[in-house]
Amino acid sequence: METQYTKAYALHQQGKRSNNEDAIFPPKNQADETTHFYIVCDGMGGHEHGEVASNSVCESFATYLKDLSPDDFDETVFDHALDFAYDRLDQIDDAIEMNKKMGTTLAFLHLNKKQAFMAHIGDSRIYHLRKGNDGNVQILYQSSDHSLVNELVKAEMITEEEAAHHPKKNIITRAMQPHLEDRFRATIHTTRDVKAGDRFFLCSDGVLEGVTNDQLCDIVAHNDHEASIINAINELCQAHSRDNYSAWLVPVRGGSF
Repeated sequence: METQYTKAYALHQQGKRSNNEDAIFPPKNQADETTHFYIVCDGMGGHEHGEVASNSVCESFATYLKDLSPDDFDETVFDHALDFAYDRLDQIDDAIEMNKKMGTTLAFLHLNKKQAFMAHIGDSRIYHLRKGNDGNVQILYQSSDHSLVNELVKAEMITEEEAAHHPKKNIITRAMQPHLEDRFRATIHTTRDVKAGDRFFLCSDGVLEGVTNDQLCDIVAHNDHEASIINAINELCQAHSRDNYSAWLVPVRGGSF
């Protein structure tokens, strides 16, 4: 049986910031059962500059992939789309005098009959979630942030608990920026282990300020509808996040690989 995806739900909120530097694709409320790829980008570079970068990357991927059959997508296609997005950032930087260096993170999910393809640059995160027979939700995959504190955690210099409140937790070690001598490549994860009832969750770090992994799993475990899950996540972010916060929740409704 072919794997079936149903309506995905998004968050795209300015939060407590003066402007929204996050961008998502598709635009909020425009995903449907024919949508095969999803993007969350978190821009940086100050007012206007971050949103230019994040929106440009979303638009570049949308343009490059719009006429491609979903089943023709692979890592080579992704790499070409990524370079297309980098090229567009270079063009924008040449055309607009930037007072600060603009840039953006990238969290990318593509789904077809062959696999789930996930790629990220920076600290916007991707999860693959599955509810077990006991009702508990397991994280099958969590992307590893390209950030200073994550490097410190991996080196066992600080703990996960210390990382959550570290003064340099917002420093990332990879980002999409214009005119890089060596363009950062994405960390890629693919899986064919996709089953009915699974959910994929992409989010900017503003969501992570408000929602822990345990809370995310608990919310998914106790809510059967995507709208309820997104609403619960939104409430936590409203209460606890100081940043813009954006996310995609993508459910799998039938079949398996």
